[in-house]
Amino acid sequence: MPPATKEIKPHPSGLELGTLMNMSKETKNKTLGKFLQLDFSRISDRLAKEICEKAGLSMEVNPSKLNLEEQKRLLAAIGAVKIMAPPTDCLSPIGANLIKKGLRNVLDEIRPEFYAPPVTRDPKVHSGNPFLIEVGIVYGGDLPKDSQVQILRFANRVPLLYQQGACVVTKSIENTDWRRYGLEQRGGSGIPFGPAIILVHVASTKVPFTSEAKEAIANLPELQAEIELALKICGRSLKTHLNKRETKSKTRVKFEIVQEILPLIAQKSAKIVGKPVPKLSGSITKIMNVVWIDDAVTFEKGHHRVRVSIYNYTPQPQKFNLHMVLPPGSFDYKGLQFFPTEVREDGKVSWELPKITSTERLDINFSLNGLNKEDYDENEIYASGINPVFIIGAEPLPGDWDVKGMQITESEEAPVVEEEDEEVDYDESKEALNDD
Repeated sequence: MPPATKEIKPHPSGLELGTLMNMSKETKNKTLGKFLQLDFSRISDRLAKEICEKAGLSMEVNPSKLNLEEQKRLLAAIGAVKIMAPPTDCLSPIGANLIKKGLRNVLDEIRPEFYAPPVTRDPKVHSGNPFLIEVGIVYGGDLPKDSQVQILRFANRVPLLYQQGACVVTKSIENTDWRRYGLEQRGGSGIPFGPAIILVHVASTKVPFTSEAKEAIANLPELQAEIELALKICGRSLKTHLNKRETKSKTRVKFEIVQEILPLIAQKSAKIVGKPVPKLSGSITKIMNVVWIDDAVTFEKGHHRVRVSIYNYTPQPQKFNLHMVLPPGSFDYKGLQFFPTEVREDGKVSWELPKITSTERLDINFSLNGLNKEDYDENEIYASGINPVFIIGAEPLPGDWDVKGMQITESEEAPVVEEEDEEVDYDESKEALNDD
């Protein structure tokens, strides 16, 4: 069962004028300051004062007596201040692990070749209601290649089965240029074609359905923008996988041809000139001129076994750094023959490789503990300190590799006492932290 969600008050971001007018008329609070603090989430005393100052209104004015012009100024002032994003405990996302497990359980017979890492966007707001978007993509296997991709739509964990064409999820998929990510799409719009399944989940305190039947989600700009961003992030993972597969395939074919033809040429040439057959390793490396990285993941006796093999098919010795992204806390130090130079808490692991001479092979083997079989099935490998043109099987190290993730701890806002005659003594420093 998912964790229970908590009830929250409307978030002021994205608030519409009609909603604000209705709330101000129905509120039990007699002052504008307490109306902002008690009827909305994420508005502190300091922030309420800032909003009132920008709107040119007194904190003590009765919100139910504001005229239309004052309501417009108040709404504009709310949009002009920086308000902390809504809390996440009011939403019930599926989560990356459950998305991946669910897709595996349902699609196991199809044997897809690639599961893109699911994307969960940070919470955003539409009409004062928090929402977040989750996206997952499955590619390959026995999925049909000549038909449109399958679309799986969910709203607050409930599948949407009807009115697909009227849903913002479908419109967002149609509006994304999937040709950039390896799928066929005529004209750069419309539902793409290819062996893929796209899952989109919208979690919100109030999902804007198109009708009471709750069969499709309304096409709101805030929702469409977030869905498209999540789709593009997932699409980039798919494109990286397809590029890696294609490059490896072409290089492997080239290598097999060279391995087959070059010895025959050497034998015939040696026979003609009457000399012994020369060694071909140097010639092969000059023709290939790549550093080949081959990797594999297996699951044995409750542990993931990871192997990374590095072949130097270049004429010169190569020395560079290898990096991988692993599930945090899963790296096993037991039985290592080649220790990493750095293992971070966020799962980033780095090796400073020794010099690998031409035609030499270097193996890195390690285990991962504490994971289910479906939690890890594909290696994410990067390389640095070498020209990326020479590397096959690893991506260049991204520029944000050394940027450590920020862990933000949200402190609870000071309680607001709902009394008309008393003023609450707020800690201004705490309030400032909450709003930034």
